[in-house]
Amino acid sequence: MTEENAEVRVRARELGEPEERNRGLPIAYFMFAILLTLWGIYYIITQTDEGYFGDQRTEAALRRPPAKASGVDGAQIFGAKCASCHQATGAGVAGVFPPLAGSEWVNEDANRLIKLVLLGVSGDIEVKGQKYNGQMPAFKEQLSDAELAGVLSHIRSQWGNQGAAIEANTVKEIRGALANRADPWKGGDELKAAK
Repeated sequence: MTEENAEVRVRARELGEPEERNRGLPIAYFMFAILLTLWGIYYIITQTDEGYFGDQRTEAALRRPPAKASGVDGAQIFGAKCASCHQATGAGVAGVFPPLAGSEWVNEDANRLIKLVLLGVSGDIEVKGQKYNGQMPAFKEQLSDAELAGVLSHIRSQWGNQGAAIEANTVKEIRGALANRADPWKGGDELKAAK
């Protein structure tokens, strides 16, 4: 074998210099992206209830002015202090946090509701026929009379509740009557029996 033939063979075994090519994405990727976009548009159109927002409030409910007692925005206080457990819809969390919407604790005796929120509750409480066993914090030290009246008036006027607004003076009277008590109510039965 000649030296020239050996050199040709060596060059033939070596890879050539890499060259840059214009390789776009395969057409299948573009088709998949188009189909995914069309499906998303279809899903949004067919799954959106007319007139409802993500938390199931209607446009009419959003336009209704919030219940205010003594110039305090109860909706804002509810959002900051209560919505994490009772949810923005007032529906609570099944088996964990009781609902406020349609609750007998919210709609019936306003004084009992004030006592519940001032001292909180620890133990069994029945709401709308379902038992809950948990702890609700006391807001006696966290909220003023006007703030408590505002948030309670708010929940008594939302989610189908028809309770009357609560005045700050009523909260002040009940707070004074409970001044010597620091412990939370031991369940709903004790709270119902309280005068």
